[in-house]
Amino acid sequence: MNVVFDHLVLTVASIESAINFYRDFLDMDVISFEGGRVALRLGDAKINLNQADHPREPHSRQPTPGSADLCFRTEVPLDTIMARAKSLGIEVVLGPVERTGARGKLDSIYVHDVDGNLIEIANERDPG
Repeated sequence: MNVVFDHLVLTVASIESAINFYRDFLDMDVISFEGGRVALRLGDAKINLNQADHPREPHSRQPTPGSADLCFRTEVPLDTIMARAKSLGIEVVLGPVERTGARGKLDSIYVHDVDGNLIEIANERDPG
């Protein structure tokens, strides 16, 4: 079976606050759908945003803001990401540190989003 990642749903306390964080910090595009649904586009995938106090059916058994741990790869140098975080008042809670991603070694930093989700931003290491 050939399976690829398409999207995930992130439960948030405030869709507007989540949009502001991911748009302003990570330059994600905001897309809107019929019925007021909102998502964030990143490459060929998206993150649907689900309001915690009004979750759309079907949803996880316990839709809870702040329970996710996500990693995003970027080619933007981590120094640039850390400077942007500082300018937006976002605390880097760890890093840069070496980690292992889906495709190999990473250099990563960690922040929390507005809901307390752990967000890892990573650069792939040169395999050479």
